Amino acid sequence: MKDNRFFILSLAVILLISCSESKTGPRLLADSSGRINTVTVVMPKSDWNGSLGQSVREELEKEYEGLPLVEPQFTVNHMPPKLFDGFAKHSRNILLFVQDSFPKVNLYQDLYAKPQVVSEIRGEDADIQAFLYKENAQLISATMVENERKEKQRRIRKSLAKGTAFRNQLGLQFTYPSAYKTFKIDSQFVWIQKEIPKGHLNLIAYPVKGRLSDIAKGNSIQRLRDSIGKKMIPGRLPGSYMATEEEYRPYFYKSKLGDREVYITKGVWSVANDYMAGPYVHYLIKDPEKNQWTAVEGFTFAPSINKREYMFELETIIRSIQWK
Repeated sequence: MKDNRFFILSLAVILLISCSESKTGPRLLADSSGRINTVTVVMPKSDWNGSLGQSVREELEKEYEGLPLVEPQFTVNHMPPKLFDGFAKHSRNILLFVQDSFPKVNLYQDLYAKPQVVSEIRGEDADIQAFLYKENAQLISATMVENERKEKQRRIRKSLAKGTAFRNQLGLQFTYPSAYKTFKIDSQFVWIQKEIPKGHLNLIAYPVKGRLSDIAKGNSIQRLRDSIGKKMIPGRLPGSYMATEEEYRPYFYKSKLGDREVYITKGVWSVANDYMAGPYVHYLIKDPEKNQWTAVEGFTFAPSINKREYMFELETIIRSIQWK
């Protein structure tokens, strides 16, 4: 029979508590620190090496979707409670486990630094804490991802691009760094590119007119991006062009971006008749005002190096889209 104490855990409430202001006015907080998509996990070493630590790693180190090789959603750093003090509390994402007779889950915003999310799991032992964490893991991870997007946008704004190609050609606007340069442009297609040490990051956008009646199947999106690749994105060799990699099954979602319907596809591209490949993220966004769709895609060419942070940057830029 299941331990009866687990039945009372439905009473534990997860709260998002803003700590940036006090009764006497705004609190002065240090800037948070850490690399993008990094989480500090605070728990005793014995728990970290046990089932509780395993549960946390399984959730936070889930596969980042759409990459050719497996990379984790988050980079996880363990810290014993006795070391969790001073500068260590400035980490931007903290998962804190506390022994307490009253089971509870709290989400704190800007508790020790800013911007910051602190997820606090309270329970009398590791089993209770593991149960509470698993019940709320999806919400905790989603909150951290959103926190990282905001931090990435903040860093991007330090050196904004001043290009007007998207606005002039397509009536769109994105927030992206000045390192991106206009690579290709016509009346219905814009392509910007950022050089990196071993390759480049790319963002393209174009309108899609007409009804896509079978879009829920995902087939029309692959046909769409393959047709654009053949027409607008040539490879290095004659007759080569970017296409969807057939051997990699893409991730496909129906979602919302603000108040607009959006279909998100994440997968791997390759170049027909050449040896080039990499990950892509494709957003097909409904534009009810023009009775059409807007396709925005980010793709990376970075052989032999990790690509998670590059794809996270591209998706952050895509999600900054505005219509003018």
